[in-house]
Amino acid sequence: MDRLSPHLQGHLAMLAFSALVAGSFSLGSMIANDIAPAALNAVRFWIAAALIGAVAVSTTGLHRRHFRAPWRFLLLGGIFAAYFVLMFEGLRTAPPVSAAAVFTLTPVMSAGFGWLLLRQVTTPRIAAALAIGAAGALWVIFRADLPALLGFHIGSGEVIYFWGCLAHALYTPMVRRLNRGEPAVTFSLGMMIAGGLVLTVYGWSDIVATDWAHLPGLVWVGLIYVSVFASAFTFVLLQFATLRLPSSKVMAYTYLTPSWVILWEIALGHGAPRGLVLVGVALTVTALVLLLENEEPSGAAASRS
Repeated sequence: MDRLSPHLQGHLAMLAFSALVAGSFSLGSMIANDIAPAALNAVRFWIAAALIGAVAVSTTGLHRRHFRAPWRFLLLGGIFAAYFVLMFEGLRTAPPVSAAAVFTLTPVMSAGFGWLLLRQVTTPRIAAALAIGAAGALWVIFRADLPALLGFHIGSGEVIYFWGCLAHALYTPMVRRLNRGEPAVTFSLGMMIAGGLVLTVYGWSDIVATDWAHLPGLVWVGLIYVSVFASAFTFVLLQFATLRLPSSKVMAYTYLTPSWVILWEIALGHGAPRGLVLVGVALTVTALVLLLENEEPSGAAASRS
C-alpha cells in the first residue's frame, strides 16, 4: 500500500470503512433489544482501545509526545461518543428507514464544517458527486419505493439523531485540525480512551444494571464485531483517511453504506431487495467515481486536499 498515492490510500481506507460500518447496522439490529445502548458502546470503546493500544505498542510505540494536549482527545472522544448515544436515543422512536435518511445529510454537513475549520472548498464537481450520492443512497434506503420516500416525515427521534449526525460530521474535519503529526493508530488510541471514559461516566448505571453473565450468545458476537471491526478498525481507517482526503470526500463514503447493508442482509439470509434498488447502487458508484477523479493537476490538488 506504500506504493499507492496518499489520495488512493485514503479512498481504499474509506471503502473498507463503509463495508465494516454496514455490518454493524445488520448485526446491531439483531441485538439492539438485548442490551442498553450506553452499556454496549462503553464496552465497545474499551475493547477497541485495548486492541488499538496493542497495535500501537507493536508498531509505532507509545510515546509521551504522541499524547500532548490531552484535551484534544477528550474533545474528539466526546464528540464521537455523543454521536453513538444520540444515534441510539433517536432510534428509540425513529423508524430505521427515516433515521438512515437523516444520516445521508452527514457528508454535506461535513463539507460545511470542512470549510469552516479548514477552509476546504467543495468544488462544483464534488458538490455534484455529493448530490448524486445522496440521491442514490436515498433510493437504496427506501428500497426504490417512491411513496415511502415521499411519505418521509421528521419526528422527535429523527431530530435527536440529526444532532448525532451533526456531531459525526464535525468529528471528521476536527481530526485533521487537531492532529499534530501523531500516527493514526496512537491518535485513535487517545480518542478511544477519552471516549470510553465519557461513555463510562454517562452510562454507568446501565453498565452496572446489565446482566453480563447471562447475555445471549448473539449479543457477544455482535459486541465483538462492533468493537473489533466496526470500532477499532474503522476508527483507525477514518483517522488514516482524514489525513489524506478532504472532509467532504471522506464522509461521501457514507453513501455506500446502504448498498453494503444490502449485501450484509443477503449474506445473513434476510433477503434481497428488488431490482430497481440497483439504480441507487449505480448512482452511489457514479458519485464515488467522480470523487476518485482529480479535476486539478496533482500539485494543485494536493495543496487543497
